[in-house]
Amino acid sequence: MELKAVDLFCGSGGLSAGFINAGIKMLAAYDNWETALETYRRNLVNHAFNRDLSDIDKSTEEIESLCPDIIVGGPPCQDFSSAGKRVEGGSANLTNVFGKIVAKCKPSFFLMENVPQVRTSHAYQETKENLIAAGYTISETVLDASYCGVPQTRKRFFAFGSTWKDAPIKFLRSLESQISEKRMTIKEYLGDSINIEFYYRHPRNYSRRSVFSVYEPSPTIRGVNRPVPPGYKGNHLDRVPPLSVRPLTSFERSRIQTFPASWNWNAGDRNASAELQIGNAVPVNLASFVATGILNVTKTR
Repeated sequence: MELKAVDLFCGSGGLSAGFINAGIKMLAAYDNWETALETYRRNLVNHAFNRDLSDIDKSTEEIESLCPDIIVGGPPCQDFSSAGKRVEGGSANLTNVFGKIVAKCKPSFFLMENVPQVRTSHAYQETKENLIAAGYTISETVLDASYCGVPQTRKRFFAFGSTWKDAPIKFLRSLESQISEKRMTIKEYLGDSINIEFYYRHPRNYSRRSVFSVYEPSPTIRGVNRPVPPGYKGNHLDRVPPLSVRPLTSFERSRIQTFPASWNWNAGDRNASAELQIGNAVPVNLASFVATGILNVTKTR
C-alpha cells in the first residue's frame, strides 16, 4: 500500500524529506513562512504552498480534494518550548487548527509532531478529545532523536492516530523494534567531514556548560547560533576554554539535523533566517524513522 501524505506547517521540509525518503508520497505541503517554503521548493519538489491554515474551511476543501491517506505536521511550538515562557497563545491555537483539519478531512492516519511540553497543554488536550470524538484511536510517544539515527539529543513528542483501532499500538511496537541501543554521536554520523573535536554552543544560562565534543551527540539544535562572548571564561564543566573553540557552522548544524549535504539554504554562514529554519526543522532521519513505523503498520493490515 503506497501512502499519500499532506504536510501541514511544513517549514523548510525536514518532515516531508524524511517521509519521502521512507517511501511515502508527499502530495502537498503548506505553511505561511515564505522563506522556508522557498527552501522547501529548492530542495524537494514544487508542491509547497503559502496558505493561512487557520482558514479551516478553505484549507479543508483544498486538502480533501487531494485524498491523502495521512496528514502530518508540526504546528509551531514556541508557546510550549522549554526555551520560552510556556504561556499558551497564538501558536498554541495552531495545534487546534491541525486537529480540526484532520477531523474534517478524516484521513486514515495522522501524525502530529511537537515538543514534549505540548502533552500537558490545554490546546493539545482539547485537540486530542476532538480527534477521539471524530473516530481516531491515538497513541503518544516521546522519542530521543539520538536513538533514532540522528546525532543529537533532541526530544520530540509524536501523536499518531488512526481510524484503524489496532494501528496505534502496532505503531508503538514498530518504533520500539527500531530503537538503537546506543546514542549516535556527531563523529559517528559525519566522520571525516568534521575536523574539530570541541565546539561552542551558547548556554541558556551560565550555570551550564558551553563546550561540547563531537564524540557525543549534539544537544538540541536551536534556532539561534550565537558566537562566544568576548572574555567569556566558561563553566567548570567545559573541557577546554570556550575562547579556544568555535561554534558550529550553519552547514554543520544542518548536517546534525540530518539534512543532506547538498541541501541548499540559499544563505551564507550565520544567516539568521537559515539558522532559524535549521533549528525549527524536524531532523530528516527522525522523520524517516517515524514514517517507517507507520509503513510497518500498513503492511500488517
